[in-house]
Amino acid sequence: MRAELYTAGERMELRCAVPWIARVLAEGAAGQLAGAAGAAAPDGAAAPDVRVTVERSAAAFDVAGWQVLTRDAWCRAGQVVMRDACSSGLDLLVTADGATLDILARWRPRVTGRAAAAVLRARGRLLIRAVLLQYPALWRGQLRGRAPLHAAACGTGPGGQTVLLAGPGGVGKSTLVHGELTRGAVATCDNLCLSDGRFTWGVAEPLRVPAARALPGRALPGPGRRMPHGRREVPWPARADRLLPDQLVVLVRGGTGTPTVACCDPAEAARHLTAGTYMAGELRRYWAFAATLALGTGAGESHPAVRETAAALSARLPCLKVVLGGRPGVPLRDLVGAGGGNGELTMLGGQA
Repeated sequence: MRAELYTAGERMELRCAVPWIARVLAEGAAGQLAGAAGAAAPDGAAAPDVRVTVERSAAAFDVAGWQVLTRDAWCRAGQVVMRDACSSGLDLLVTADGATLDILARWRPRVTGRAAAAVLRARGRLLIRAVLLQYPALWRGQLRGRAPLHAAACGTGPGGQTVLLAGPGGVGKSTLVHGELTRGAVATCDNLCLSDGRFTWGVAEPLRVPAARALPGRALPGPGRRMPHGRREVPWPARADRLLPDQLVVLVRGGTGTPTVACCDPAEAARHLTAGTYMAGELRRYWAFAATLALGTGAGESHPAVRETAAALSARLPCLKVVLGGRPGVPLRDLVGAGGGNGELTMLGGQA
């Protein structure tokens, strides 16, 4: 496998000599790969921002003479070796001393990790995706001064607004984004993105939508791979790599059947965006991954400016707070259109 992927604002070059891992990567890219059939990059093409190479070798990387960085990690000038990175079963050799972030990976799971991967296949696939696709792009973006956020960036159709949805996992971001996509809107992500306080760059990954319920106007293919929390994965019908939000919407779950919409204090919106990012299971292992690379290579900060970026976004954008009912039903475009901008609470009927 040799392919390219635009994700999180970075151009990734993927090379994989292990067929089953190549399938995991293709699935994780959700139809966003270019040249996946093995075509070589055109002559004279610019170097990628990130290059990930998965070798067939199961030999350990030679770290003789390297400095011990922490348990299962070693470093020397501009390079880090991570053993069983993020419990994925992959050993990584990361080189960050040039224009391209180079990551060499080998599948070398521990005995316990191999057993866990066999039993918890979905978990194992997600960890491989994270370590080879998501985390390298997030860290490369972090070196540019961008911060990872657990948020969704989505348009609301022609002439509509571009909304940044904040809220913890399971609150309903993916469902609202999916609903807009079935109505012809475009989104950059429904789960993970990077932001510099102005633009958002989405992480390429499959959409995850409720498995047991068809949404109004559904036009997306499915069903895809079954995922935790009663969801399935589906490909993206339309995805932008970058969007400029013009509204920040905080989502919370209420106990009634009728959603409510009101203006939100910027400081409260920033707290929700920051807390939702640190609560996200998808980023739970990223903080250690990023800190290890920063300390070992000497590149960038050990911690991204999540709080500062959330504060910049909430200060720049009009903020709404949407209290959803027990089940999503009202389209996102109707929710944000009900904000009114006057600070008053609006109740919306028609909740499914």
